[in-house]
Amino acid sequence: MININIICVGKLKEKYLKEAIFEYSKRLLKYCNLNFIEIQDEKLPNKINNSTINEIKTKEGLKIIDYLKKDTYIISLDLHGKQYTSEEFSQKLDTLTVRGYSNISFIIGGTLGISSEVLNKSNELICFSKMTFPHQLIRVFLLEQLFRAFKISNNETYHW
Repeated sequence: MININIICVGKLKEKYLKEAIFEYSKRLLKYCNLNFIEIQDEKLPNKINNSTINEIKTKEGLKIIDYLKKDTYIISLDLHGKQYTSEEFSQKLDTLTVRGYSNISFIIGGTLGISSEVLNKSNELICFSKMTFPHQLIRVFLLEQLFRAFKISNNETYHW
C-alpha cells in the first residue's frame, strides 16, 4: 500500500476544515497510509520586506526538509507547478507506484509559500489553480483529489 505524507506549514484551526479532512482521511484509508505532518509556522512581523520573506520561508523550509525521507517522491504545491486534470493526476499516482515509489510526500507551504530549497528538492511542482487559496483549504482540495484519483484508478464510481 502506498504511503502518503502531507507536510503542511501551520496548524489547522477551523473546525469545518478539520471535519472535512477527517472525512477524506477516513475514506482514503482503503487506498493508502496517510500521514499529516504540521510544521510550526514562523510569526510574521508587522513590517515585511523581501529579505524577511526569504528568511521566514527558509526557516519553514528547513523544518520541512527534516521530514523528507530519501526514498520519497516529493511533490510541492506551488502556483508555478503543472496543472493536472483529475484523470491525469490519477495516472500520475499510478505511474509513480509502477516506477517503485511507495512513499509520496506532498508539501503545502505557509502564508508566504515554499522556500527555494524545498522547491529544488521536489521531484515535481503541481498547481490546483492559478487563483490563490488559503493554505489550510488546499489541504482539503488535495485530499479530495487524492480520493478521486484512487477511485478513478480502481474503476470505482465517483460523482463527476
